[in-house]
Amino acid sequence: MPIKTYRATADLKENVKVETQARQHKVMVDEPASLGGEDTAENPVELLLSSLGACQAIIARMSAKQFGIDIESLKVELEGDIDSDGFMSNGAIRPGFSDIRYKFHIRTDAPEAEVEKFIQFVEANCPVGDTLQNPVNLVSNGVVIERDETAAAPK
Repeated sequence: MPIKTYRATADLKENVKVETQARQHKVMVDEPASLGGEDTAENPVELLLSSLGACQAIIARMSAKQFGIDIESLKVELEGDIDSDGFMSNGAIRPGFSDIRYKFHIRTDAPEAEVEKFIQFVEANCPVGDTLQNPVNLVSNGVVIERDETAAAPK
């Protein structure tokens, strides 16, 4: 299967609210009041945790049949640790997650050994989990400065 490129945009709105869009789907992102937001939506790091859990749940649903697993219900519980001093430390403290932990809650009548093999497959085949576990080439394509053409030209 060929490489597929996914695209998304993040458009800063009022205060620290951001409207993200991928294809025709939009998701709002905000920060809690303690971080200058209005607490109207998940913040970016919560969205990352949600993305990992959603990816694992989708892989589970898509692969359950091949493992003979009947999923009555599945929930992924996630949490991660970030040193909030890292946001403004100029590199002295890492700004991202140091640890992410998750737990699967699955209702099924499948034997425990089969469920464990199934979950190992889910973990090994989740693109978001793989992205978090392995280095990624994160490349800036530069900055585009947009100017209001009706404004007076600088002197």
